[in-house]
Amino acid sequence: MEQRLATSLIMTVNEKKFIESALLSDIRVDGRRPFDYRTLTITFGSEDGSSEVQLGQTQVIGFVTSQLVQPYIDRPNEGSFAIYTEFSPMADPSFETGRPTEFAIELGRIVDRGLRESRAIDTESLCVIAGKLVWSIRIDLHIIDNGGNLVDAANIAALAALSTFRRPECTFGGEDGQQLIIHPPDVMEPLPLIIHHFPIAVTFGFIGKENIVVIDPTHYEESVIGGSMTATLNTNGDICAIQKAGGDGVPQSVIMQCLRIASVKAADITTKIKNAVESYNTQRSLRKIKRHDPSPVVICGDHDDDVAKHHMERLNLGSDESNDMEIGRKLNENDKMDKRHSIAKGSGGGPASWDPYSRGVDADALRASLGSRVATPPAIYKEESRQVKPNETKSSKQSSLHEVTKIELETSQPKSLKDAVKPKHKRRNKSTSNAFAH
Repeated sequence: MEQRLATSLIMTVNEKKFIESALLSDIRVDGRRPFDYRTLTITFGSEDGSSEVQLGQTQVIGFVTSQLVQPYIDRPNEGSFAIYTEFSPMADPSFETGRPTEFAIELGRIVDRGLRESRAIDTESLCVIAGKLVWSIRIDLHIIDNGGNLVDAANIAALAALSTFRRPECTFGGEDGQQLIIHPPDVMEPLPLIIHHFPIAVTFGFIGKENIVVIDPTHYEESVIGGSMTATLNTNGDICAIQKAGGDGVPQSVIMQCLRIASVKAADITTKIKNAVESYNTQRSLRKIKRHDPSPVVICGDHDDDVAKHHMERLNLGSDESNDMEIGRKLNENDKMDKRHSIAKGSGGGPASWDPYSRGVDADALRASLGSRVATPPAIYKEESRQVKPNETKSSKQSSLHEVTKIELETSQPKSLKDAVKPKHKRRNKSTSNAFAH
């Protein structure tokens, strides 16, 4: 009631008459129909048990915390929960800090009655030691912006925060096994609360003697309505609580109509809350995954043998056709290396007429190297090479490798001046060469 009086003092008489005449004509200032809800947005914070609900221009934040306390004497096996509201002066000029106003107390009682009377929360699961220690749940509701219908927004914020809250895990340990140990979240996974159903609060406003009903009144519509009623229902259509905040009387037929409408709206809001909570749980599970830096892959054991066998099989696929060419290829490579060494030595200051093949060249090896340069060997040699036994191929490979190493050793020896002088049987007389030239 204080909230409506404060709003009516801010508005002018013409504004009040305009809004009232529009509502009597089933027209609302924001363009909605009489039974349309404003846009509902539910978001969650980085910590468990925090939610933010925005209903049109109304914004409410909910926080849920817990602590171990002694239970009530009449209920030693049940935990407890309490709801506290805080009205910020930034939300509305009529709000003041300090002692809670009548409207703040009424808001907390409406939300608390809907949860407590319907037993939506399983309080017996909050018991740790019967008669000694139980969990006490505290729900703090902060009004950030007052755009009308604070009851519905606060109720949704409380349910969303309770759905994502998780209390620490407790176990008994110690030397005697009777010591209570509260495990932090990084040691053991916290436990969520057991919520049986979602009691949704739906607020109606009544205007004039004709009892015109509107749902989800705004900040300006609350200054015009003659009375309001809040019905708390769940998806099954069970009535959890009804709050009639004074004002004009309402006939029974209008109340029954409001309850039918509230059951439909409660189902829609419950679906939105569950979808938002499910998406939050999915993101939370992804944040829990610990991603380590990729370590180098080390192949060892049997896997290493398999890789080696596979590599050898690939190499042996064309061994039947290429055995006769491997020796020639090795000799070609060795010939090229010998030529490079000889060129390097000749450029280092040796005589220009020095022949690297004047000494230590095997004729058989040279013929084999020249014969291996043929592009395609005849088919006869291929067939003969396929019929050669493995022992013979191994011996031929070993002999060829021995010859190659022999050539490399002989050519790698240091040269002297005697090596630079050509033998007599290779010398030519200048006179005979000149005679042939004439």
